[in-house]
Amino acid sequence: MAKTPKTKTSFLCSECGANFPRWQGQCNACKAWNTLAEFKEATLPSQQRSIASQGGYAGTLGNTVKKMSEVSHVELNKLKTGIGELDRVLGNGLTVGSIVLISGDPGAGKTTILTQLSANLSQQMVSMYCTAEESLEQFKSRAIERLKIDFIEDNLLLMSEYIVSNIMERALEAKVKFLIIDSIQALESEHCNGSAGSVSQVKGCAQELSRFSKQHGITLIIIGHVTKGSDLAGPKTLEHIVDTLLHIEVNDSIIRTIRASKNRFGDVDQVGIFQMHSKGMLSVDNPSKLFLSGADETVAGSAITCIRDGNRNLLLEVQCLVSECEAENQQRVSIGLSFNRLKMITAVLRKHGRIKLFHDIYVNLVGGLKLPETDTSADLAIAASLISSLNDKEMSRKHCFMGEISLSGEVRPINGGVPRVNEAVKHGFEVIYIPKANYHKSMENSGAKIIQIEKIGDLLEALN
Repeated sequence: MAKTPKTKTSFLCSECGANFPRWQGQCNACKAWNTLAEFKEATLPSQQRSIASQGGYAGTLGNTVKKMSEVSHVELNKLKTGIGELDRVLGNGLTVGSIVLISGDPGAGKTTILTQLSANLSQQMVSMYCTAEESLEQFKSRAIERLKIDFIEDNLLLMSEYIVSNIMERALEAKVKFLIIDSIQALESEHCNGSAGSVSQVKGCAQELSRFSKQHGITLIIIGHVTKGSDLAGPKTLEHIVDTLLHIEVNDSIIRTIRASKNRFGDVDQVGIFQMHSKGMLSVDNPSKLFLSGADETVAGSAITCIRDGNRNLLLEVQCLVSECEAENQQRVSIGLSFNRLKMITAVLRKHGRIKLFHDIYVNLVGGLKLPETDTSADLAIAASLISSLNDKEMSRKHCFMGEISLSGEVRPINGGVPRVNEAVKHGFEVIYIPKANYHKSMENSGAKIIQIEKIGDLLEALN
C-alpha cells in the first residue's frame, strides 16, 4: 500500500513569497503587515520531486563553472509583433524565447491585444492561445466577429485547459513556438498543493512554465490578475521569474497606456499609447495630435505644454475657465491635473503676480490623460491658461509653455528641455516659453522664437 505524502504547514507572504514556519504579523523580508497566509504543501515522492526541480527558473542545470570566454554567444532575435506601440515598449520587438507577464484592470484590453498579437504571429510561426477563463466558442466569437483578426488557419491553435502539464504536453506535440496563457491565476499544477490562484499554485505554475519555455525555446506571454489597488496579484516571486513585466493603465477615456516596469531585453522608459475601439487596441503613432483639441488658431483659456512620459515627449493642451463667483466659496475643479498643484499656482499668481483670483476656476487636460503629481512641467501652461481666461484674451495656438513654478514665484528648470523644444518645433510651434535655466544655444537654430522665463512676472509681461 502506497504511503500518503506528508503535508507540511507553512506561512507564505503574498507580497514577496517568503516562507515562515509560523504566523506572524509582519513579514521579515519585505516588512509588509498581515500578508502571511497559511497553506499546506504536500511532500512529493522523490521521483516527482526530482522532475519538478530540474533546471530551476532558467531551465538548465548549472552544475559546471565556466569562464566568460567559454560561454557560447547567442544573438537575441527580435520578432516584430505588427503592433507598433507594443514593439516600442518591448524594446524594438518581442525577444524570441522570452517570458512576458502582462497585467491590467478588468476591461483594460489584455485579452484583446493578445488576441491580435497571436493572430499577427501566426503569420510567422505556430502560435497557441490557451484560455482557462472562457470557452473556445466565446474566444472565437470575439476574435472573428468583433476584432475580425487576420490569421493563418494552420498556425493559430486554441486550447481551453487549466492543468499546466497538459498545456505543456499539447504545446510540444503541436511544435508551438509562441504560447499565450490566460491567466496564471486560473492554472493548477499537480506538483503543488492548494487551489487555483493560491500563492503556492501561482508560484509553482510560473516556475514550471518558465522552465518549459527556456528548455524548448518557446516565447511565452502570461496574463496576470491585479488587486484592488491595480497591483499585480500573487507573490513577488512571480515578477522575478519573468523577463518582462508590462502593465496596462486605463484612463477615463478610450486611452490605454502600456508601461514596462521590468525588461531584461530593453529599457523601461518606453511608453506605448493605444486607443480602445470596437475592433481592438489600435496603436497611436502620433499621440501629440490625440491630446490637442484641434480648435481655431486663437482661443482664450487654452495653452499647450510638452510633458515627458518615460523617454517620450507628448504635447498636451491645458484648458481653463475662470468665471465670476456666485457663492460665498470659490469653486476649484481640476480634471487630469493635480488639484493641489492648481491651488498652489493660483496662490503664486495672487502673491507674486498681484492678480486677484477670487473666481471659480475649472481646469481640464484634453484627451483624458492624467498627469501624476510628480510632473510639474505643466505649471507654466496652467498659469498661462488661467491668465488668458481671466483677461478673456485669446492666445495663439502656435505658442507652447513648459516650466515648473516654485512658491517664490521663480520658474524652475525641467528635465529634457532640448528634446521637448524639438518636439514642439516638429509640430509647428512658433513661440516657445521655457525656464531661463533650460536655455541652450541649439534652440536658436530650431526655427522657433525662444522666450526665457525667470520669474512669474516675466510670463505676465510676455503675455501682455
